[in-house]
Amino acid sequence: MRWFYDLPITWKLLISFALVLVLTSTLGVFSLTQLVRVNQSSVDISTNSLPSVSTTLQLKVTLSRIRAIQLQHILSANEKDFLYNEKMLNEQNDVLKQLFVDFGPLAFEEMEKQALASLIQKFNLIQAAQKKIIALSRTGKQTEARDVQLNEFNPLYFQSLNEADRLVSSNISDSIHAGKKAQTIFESSRIMIISMLAICIVLGIMMALWVSRMVVQPLQRAVNFARAVAGGDLTTKIHSGSKDETGQLMIALQSMADGLIDIVSRVHKGTGTIANASSEIASGNLDLSTRTEQQASSLQDTASSMSELTATVKQNADNAHQANQLAMSASDIAVRGGSVVAQVIETMESIDTSSRKIVDIISVIDGIAFQTNILALNAAVEAARAGEQGRGFAVVASEVRGLAQRSANAAKEIKALIDDSVKKVGVGSELVSQAGSTMSEVVGSVKRVTDIVGEITLASRSQSSRIEQVNQSIAQMDEVTQQNAALVEEAAAAARSLQDQASTLAKVVDVFKLDQIQTASASAPSRLPPRPVMQKKTPAKISATHTKLPATTSSRNDNDGNSWEQF
Repeated sequence: MRWFYDLPITWKLLISFALVLVLTSTLGVFSLTQLVRVNQSSVDISTNSLPSVSTTLQLKVTLSRIRAIQLQHILSANEKDFLYNEKMLNEQNDVLKQLFVDFGPLAFEEMEKQALASLIQKFNLIQAAQKKIIALSRTGKQTEARDVQLNEFNPLYFQSLNEADRLVSSNISDSIHAGKKAQTIFESSRIMIISMLAICIVLGIMMALWVSRMVVQPLQRAVNFARAVAGGDLTTKIHSGSKDETGQLMIALQSMADGLIDIVSRVHKGTGTIANASSEIASGNLDLSTRTEQQASSLQDTASSMSELTATVKQNADNAHQANQLAMSASDIAVRGGSVVAQVIETMESIDTSSRKIVDIISVIDGIAFQTNILALNAAVEAARAGEQGRGFAVVASEVRGLAQRSANAAKEIKALIDDSVKKVGVGSELVSQAGSTMSEVVGSVKRVTDIVGEITLASRSQSSRIEQVNQSIAQMDEVTQQNAALVEEAAAAARSLQDQASTLAKVVDVFKLDQIQTASASAPSRLPPRPVMQKKTPAKISATHTKLPATTSSRNDNDGNSWEQF
C-alpha cells in the first residue's frame, strides 16, 4: 500500500469515495437482483398458479351446472322447458370449451397437460351422454334418461371433478412452494443486505479514518514543526513519509528550516567578524588620516610645479600655431604651382595629338600621290599601245606622273619634319610629366608637413588643456584630501557604532538554537582618540586659464559621504 501513501490527496479522496460507491453499487445491484427473484415468484403465483386454480374451479362449477340443467331437463314436461334447458346446456358447454382453451397456455407441467387432455376426453363422452339424456327426456322416457344420467354421466362427472381437484391441488401446491421460495429469498436477501450494508458502513468509516489520518497526522507534524521554528528551536527535524501534498509541504518546511539555519549560522559567525573588522577599520582610519595629511602637502607642491609647466606648454602651443600657418601658406603656393604644371601637361598632350593627326593626313596624301603615279604609268602604257592616236594622252600622263612624284616628295619631306616635331613634342611632354610628378610630390610633402604641424598644434593645444585640467584636478584633489581627513574621523565613529550594532545582532541571533555552531564574539578594541586635521594650505594661484571639469570629483565625494552614512 506504499503507492497509496504517495498518491496526491485528491486521488486518495477519489479512490476512497469510489470504493464506497462501488460497495454501495454492489449492495444496490444485489438488492435489485433479489427483488427480481421475489418478483418472479410473485408473478409466477399471479400469472400461473392463481389463474390455473381459478380456471379449474370455474370448470368444476360449469360441470355442476351442466349436471343440474340435465336433471331439470329430465324433469321438464313441456317444450318450452326443454328449449330453455337445452339452451342453457349449450351455453354451459360453450363456457366449458372456452375454459379448456384458456387453461391450455397455463398447463406448463406434464401432469397438467395430461389432466387437461383427460378432461377434454371425458367432456366429449359427457356430451355424448348428454345427447342421449336429451333425446330420451324429449320422448318422455324419463326413467331411461335417469338411468343414463346415473350410469353414464355421473361417473364421467365425478372423474372430471377428481381431475379438476388434482389440478387445483397441484397449482395450490405450486403457489405454496412459490410463496415459500419468495419468503426464503426475502429472508436470505434481508440478511445479505444487512450484512453488506454493515460491511459498507464499516469500510466507509475505516476508509474515512484512514484517509483523514494520512492527511491530518502530517499536517499536525508540520504545525508542531512550524511552532518549534517560530519559538527559535532550529534543532527540530521533520521527515516526510509520503510524496503527496503533505509530504511536499514537510519537505518544503525542512528546506525552509535548513535555509534559516544557514542564514542564522552565517549571521552568528558574521557578528564576530564584523566586530573585529570594525575595530580594524577604526585603527586603519587613523593611519589613513595621517597619510591623507601628508598627501595634501605633496599636492600643494605639485600644484606649483604644474603652473610653471602650463606656461611652458602654452608657449609651445603658440609657436606650433605660427608654424602651422606658415606651412599652410607654403602648401597653397605648391598647390597653385602643381595646377599650372598640370595645365602645361594638358597643352603638350593636345599638341602631340594634333601632330599625330597631321602625320596621318600626310600619309594619306602620300598614298594618293603613289596611286596617281601608278595610274599615270598605266595611262602611258596604254597611250604607247595606241600609237599615234594616244600620243597626246601620253604627254598628259607624263605630266601628271611628274606632278605626282613631286607631290610625293614634298609629302615625304613634310612628314619627316612633322615626325621630328612629334618626337620633340613627345620628349617635351615626358619632361613636363616628370615636372608635374615632381610638383605633385612637392605638394604632397608640403601637405604632409602641414598636416604634421597641424597635428602638433592640436596636440599642443590638447596638452595645454589637459595640463590645465590636471592643475585644476590637483587643486580639487587637495580640497578632497582635506575633506577625506574629516570623513576618516566620521568613519571611526561609524565603526564604533557598527561594533555596538554587531553586539546587539549577536544577542538577537543567540535566541535560535543551532546544532554544532561555534559562536565567536570578538571584543572590539577601544577607539584611539582622533588626531587633529592639518589646516588646508592655500595653493599657489595658477595663471593659466582653467577649463571647467565635469563634477566627477565632487560627486565622488558625495557618494563617499553617502557610503559612509549607509555604512
